[in-house]
Amino acid sequence: MAAIPYEASTTLADLIPLAAPCLEGRAWDYIRECLDSNWVSSAGPYVSRFERMVADYLGVPYAVATVNGTAALHIALLVAGVQPDEEVLVSTLTFIASANAVRYVGAWPIFIDADPQYWQMDPEAVVCFLQRECQWRNGALYNRHTRRRVKAILPVHILGHPVHLEPILQLARKYDLLVIEDAAEALGAFYKECPVGCLGDIACFSFNGNKIITCGGGGMLVTRRADWAERARYLTTQAKDDPVEYIHCHLGYNYRLTNLQAALGCAQMEKLDEFVQRKRQLARYYSEHLADLPGLVLPAEAPWAKSTYWLYTILFQDKNCISQSREVMRWLRQQGIECRPLWQPLHRSPVYSQLPRRICPVADRLYQQALSLPSSVGLTCEQQERVIHALKTWRSSSNAAA
Repeated sequence: MAAIPYEASTTLADLIPLAAPCLEGRAWDYIRECLDSNWVSSAGPYVSRFERMVADYLGVPYAVATVNGTAALHIALLVAGVQPDEEVLVSTLTFIASANAVRYVGAWPIFIDADPQYWQMDPEAVVCFLQRECQWRNGALYNRHTRRRVKAILPVHILGHPVHLEPILQLARKYDLLVIEDAAEALGAFYKECPVGCLGDIACFSFNGNKIITCGGGGMLVTRRADWAERARYLTTQAKDDPVEYIHCHLGYNYRLTNLQAALGCAQMEKLDEFVQRKRQLARYYSEHLADLPGLVLPAEAPWAKSTYWLYTILFQDKNCISQSREVMRWLRQQGIECRPLWQPLHRSPVYSQLPRRICPVADRLYQQALSLPSSVGLTCEQQERVIHALKTWRSSSNAAA
């Protein structure tokens, strides 16, 4: 194939980012109030205000802010009672933090394949594992091969689309398992009219700079259980039993969000519905204008879901799809357009090579074929047209050179 030409003179000003924050609204006012009052650290009124805003949006009574989404997952696993050498079912197609948090508490992840239509944790794969590879004894479920107790399911709502939760929740009730939702990428998404994050036993969110709203970092765990929320606040503030005398009876963590970050989070929460609407508009426009490109599969939205399309992700189904998706990635980057593949499936990650081998063909295929396109809330019409034009130009050039 002949080389595809590219623009070598793209400047930083012309760069189209993958997922840049949109810092609109009252952010400056709230942050200035923090600076003027000197409440800039983890104590301050905006932390509790941000927690209340997130909890109210989700319709749950308790929310606890953390320094990032990974910290929220770590604490969620601890307060839910996941013990060392127990096992947690985790989506294999996700960022590695979900599995790492399981290891932080001494437990072991069991990687579950993605479903082929919506790319989330596959409920049928969960059924297969629980019914074929586990056994019920002494009032608990155990993995037949490792002999470890299976304690929880950790579905990850990737790319802004919900996991099909109803069958997973039914299985959890049947086998007395916890459901810990990793909703880091899905704030604002809905499952059957319910906000993602309110259906499991506990859920976690991320406010990293590339998420739909940001604190520049930050995370949140939410739950309906007062005792879990109280324990989470205790553990995230170094487990102070007597803050005056600095007495600590348990191992704690410096995981609380700062007032400055929470102030930004409050301003962002005020814009969340607007941001979700904008993301969905971007997705519709991509879908309308890429539908006629051969060899592409566009993201689908389940009838029971409202996706935020956190990252609009397409699949290349031509032969040699992995080389093609990476070739397109390089081509777009040469045009000053940021894009990226999905994560290496966790069952393929070298850091987890010591675990029993799992077969996850759907996740493997999606990793080979997928490419996420610029999806910033602030993406302009001109920038989106540039992305679409670049993809069409690549397709025309590659067809002509074939």
